[in-house]
Amino acid sequence: MNEYELLITSSSPEKINLYSYGTLEDLTPQELYLCLMAEEMLEQLGIHDIASVMAIILGYPFLMTKAKPNGATTGTSIVSLVCRELLDIRLKKAYLPAITGTLGTLKLSWTNHIGAFVGRTIPEIGWVIGVYDVVSISIKTTMRYNNIAKPEDRINDATTGTLG
Repeated sequence: MNEYELLITSSSPEKINLYSYGTLEDLTPQELYLCLMAEEMLEQLGIHDIASVMAIILGYPFLMTKAKPNGATTGTSIVSLVCRELLDIRLKKAYLPAITGTLGTLKLSWTNHIGAFVGRTIPEIGWVIGVYDVVSISIKTTMRYNNIAKPEDRINDATTGTLG
């Protein structure tokens, strides 16, 4: 029998630690982590997340527009149209940088129109809030899990002590 066959026919199964959490019993370490993550998500997500999603959706350039120069993002967004109308202010001697495009086609553009700048910036603010939430939920979940789990089941974050 080769080494591989010996490994898969081994009759000594590894002991799995089981946990209780709230009303749930006999949870594996992975199930416990998922329960903690679901709870952290419910605590983290709130009204600012609705605003984040709305900023991303309303900032997506799906409306048709007149011809644009080569290399420009096709279409325009609802946010851009509204901001250009409400903030119709042009700077005379300065240009403001803004990230345009979608996730696959991000590029930097410059404008002297305040409304265009605000309209291009709002979706990025939505993405930043969303990324912050994902990172925050992950860190808080790992910290809570490491406080509950037995030492052999803890998640090593490679920065001893940072996540509990």
